[in-house]
Amino acid sequence: MSKVVGQPYRKHDPSEVFDTIVIGSGIGGLAAAAVLAKDGGQRVLVLEQHYAVGGFTHVFKRRGYEWDVGLHYIGRVQTPGSGTRRLFDHLTEGRLQWASMGEVYDRIILGDRAYDYVAGAEAFTARMKEYFPDEATAIDRYVALIRKVPKWSGLYFAEKAMPDMLAKVVGPLLRAPFMRWARRTTAEVLEGLTDNPELRAVLAGQFGDYGEPPSQGSFAMHAMLARHYLYGGSYPIGGSARIAAEIAPVIEAAGGKILYYADVKEILVMGDLAVGVRMADGTELNARRIISSAGAANTYLRLLPRTVAERHGLVPKLRRLKASFAHVCLYAGLRGTAEELGLPKHNLWIYPGADHDAALQAYLQDPEAPLPLVYASFPSAKDPDYQNRFPGRSTIELITLAPFERYMKWYESEWGKRGEAYEAYKTRLSERLLEALYGQLPHVRGKIDYFELSTPLSTRHFANYERGEIYGLEHTPKRFAERFLKPKTPIENLYLTGQDIISCGVAGAMAAGYLTASVILKRNLLTSTMNGKS
Repeated sequence: MSKVVGQPYRKHDPSEVFDTIVIGSGIGGLAAAAVLAKDGGQRVLVLEQHYAVGGFTHVFKRRGYEWDVGLHYIGRVQTPGSGTRRLFDHLTEGRLQWASMGEVYDRIILGDRAYDYVAGAEAFTARMKEYFPDEATAIDRYVALIRKVPKWSGLYFAEKAMPDMLAKVVGPLLRAPFMRWARRTTAEVLEGLTDNPELRAVLAGQFGDYGEPPSQGSFAMHAMLARHYLYGGSYPIGGSARIAAEIAPVIEAAGGKILYYADVKEILVMGDLAVGVRMADGTELNARRIISSAGAANTYLRLLPRTVAERHGLVPKLRRLKASFAHVCLYAGLRGTAEELGLPKHNLWIYPGADHDAALQAYLQDPEAPLPLVYASFPSAKDPDYQNRFPGRSTIELITLAPFERYMKWYESEWGKRGEAYEAYKTRLSERLLEALYGQLPHVRGKIDYFELSTPLSTRHFANYERGEIYGLEHTPKRFAERFLKPKTPIENLYLTGQDIISCGVAGAMAAGYLTASVILKRNLLTSTMNGKS
């Protein structure tokens, strides 16, 4: 059995003194806390309102099964010398181990046609040319772009760490190369490369990893995501809960603590100085600085006193941006091992056809239209340790996009008590997701032992995102043009971290944790760690 990370808030002595308080235990908050502890010698208190630590890297168990809730694969960690692997190794002191998903990591399915993403730039390029022999030039140009554009992101994100006056002077120059591509949508760039709609659909096939369809998503975001997985995907051995479990000792070794059931209701501000937090039970906890990993919208619109947020013009800035798409996830358990059941390690991206935007628009207008996307992940097949923990069991996760408006009728209801109509709606959607799975893996029909569906209301309840979004703020050109999404806030000693600072996903949020800690410690620990110099 895995060890519980952290301790319950009710056992905490509020008189203890900490250098920094971190709100939220997602990977961004944990990374910032661990870097401050390890590289700054700080005592850090991490506060998590949920019953489990880790944010979207935590797991849950039901009826003898275990599922991850947000981590489905990570890129660039299978090679020990890669930058992302070095970040993880630094946070966990090398204890976190990874299993490769193999040659194929994603399969893009457009109707009855399937296309494999294979690991390695050269191998990926060659496979795409096999599928589209008349599009060699377009494919070469695309791969060159997804390798080139992310390299400019370093200058873009470095500007976020600079003092305001310096950023005003040199920021435009640093941002310009990246913004050239961040201002364009994925659809615009792909249409400039090829007039083949099938190829465009295949190359955009991972858009669900950042939640914006091709006509809306920033191409820079797409390029960062595609490059991240270009050399394959991996999964943490022992499941995604190992991430928080291996980071926690680093925080605790410096005298820090991680508390769950610790619900922060307000950030305490005196004048323009953040001094602590007020908990749901009224207890006030103080520290020299506060880091919020709860998301920019939660921080500025819910946790900060409204008068403070308005005085600094933060409310209209947040209102300019939308939340990313919400989702539903079907968690299915099966009797038998992944090998016995023929479950793959690679993910399936199941689309009704080659026009992603049209399919999404049709679904937004008519809930009975074909599901615009079904993403299938097989965590028990990816994790070589799963059978040691849950012998003779396997798991599948099926995800699709979900308009939050369809759940507004149950907005005021309580988790677990939403009524028969809600359960009937979930059952119908679950059946549709399973039919999409059976269309690809017909041999698993009749072998589902247990399943349950989470909705945007589930995400809202457990993760505190108001509209059930999993990726924070939208990853559109508009988002990357905003300059207020950075670690240092206008309130002295209040900092942000997490996926709204750099990008969504575990790797993006983790990098944001390093960036925030770097700003506080006045040392570029993000770059130095990635380069193996920390």
